[in-house]
Amino acid sequence: MEWVVPKSTHAPEKPLFLCVLSNTGTAHIPNISAAGKTASLTDYTPAGDAEIVETGSIISVPIMPMTPPYDTPTPAVITRAALNLTGVPHMFVNAGLKIVPDISFVDLGAKPGEDIRKPVAVHGAQDIFERARKLGTEIQDRTDLLVIGESIPGGTTTAMGVLNALGYDGNVSSSSSLNPLELKEKVVREGMSVSDITFGSLRDDPIRAVTCLGDPMMVAVAGIVAGMGDTEIVLAGGTQMAAVFAIIKHLGLATDNISVATTIYVADDATANFTGLMNKLGMTVYVADPGFEKSHLAGLHRYKAGDVKEGVGAGGAMYLAHLYGVSQENFRLEVERICTQLCG
Repeated sequence: MEWVVPKSTHAPEKPLFLCVLSNTGTAHIPNISAAGKTASLTDYTPAGDAEIVETGSIISVPIMPMTPPYDTPTPAVITRAALNLTGVPHMFVNAGLKIVPDISFVDLGAKPGEDIRKPVAVHGAQDIFERARKLGTEIQDRTDLLVIGESIPGGTTTAMGVLNALGYDGNVSSSSSLNPLELKEKVVREGMSVSDITFGSLRDDPIRAVTCLGDPMMVAVAGIVAGMGDTEIVLAGGTQMAAVFAIIKHLGLATDNISVATTIYVADDATANFTGLMNKLGMTVYVADPGFEKSHLAGLHRYKAGDVKEGVGAGGAMYLAHLYGVSQENFRLEVERICTQLCG
């Protein structure tokens, strides 16, 4: 049985994995993000994720990016496993970090995002977009398949805000098995009220939607895609990348070369309407199942329970492993090996 569906026969010659790292003040709202042991520790999560993907461990970050209460491993271990098994080159982009990882990255000069209940959530959104577009243009000749992931705690709430502003009902997913949808909806309503936005009122101005209700990662990814021309793009993520796709679509950019790859944990999330949203947006979606229920590691079993669903481009990274002929079992074994080393 295929572990990535639908099966793809595409064989890229020069694939590249890119991960955009950001922070947003929205993640500091108590109980809105589980991407860290406390709300303030979510500031460290993107840097920790990047260091794990790059080195297999944390370097400058004081605490492992694990999801409480069971210390479920960050999806960075999934992405590292895929890159280990395939040898696909990768790069990181700083699009507004509070904590900078001790690895190499491209810096877009973006400020971290604010709480979306403030009048401006993303400062200089258009400038970030343009600098990211320039980056896309610079790397265009390096790849024939660009897979773009993200790490930004609080990002599903900002995704809900932008989707609402663009006119999409979006029950977004969560990094927790207990998706705090009511809290997210309340925060989005407050943010829309502060910026005098109503449902769908910014369908013709997606940059302002991000400025008021989004996060820096969104315009960074959209800008990179804009600079890539007709290169094949895979947006690696769930509802956050759905919001990015909506931004790209409402900017009037071509989308025929763009698809989404996510995990089965997002696709099966009963608290979200990922499939319905994808259908409305007209996206091609690949869904990857790493088979963690077969693992001997209790932490990986928590993915099936919904404690972690996606992040750090996990779905897209598994899609790459699938393209390289890696089996589900061999992939899971590599994830287990990385987790054992990380815990050790």
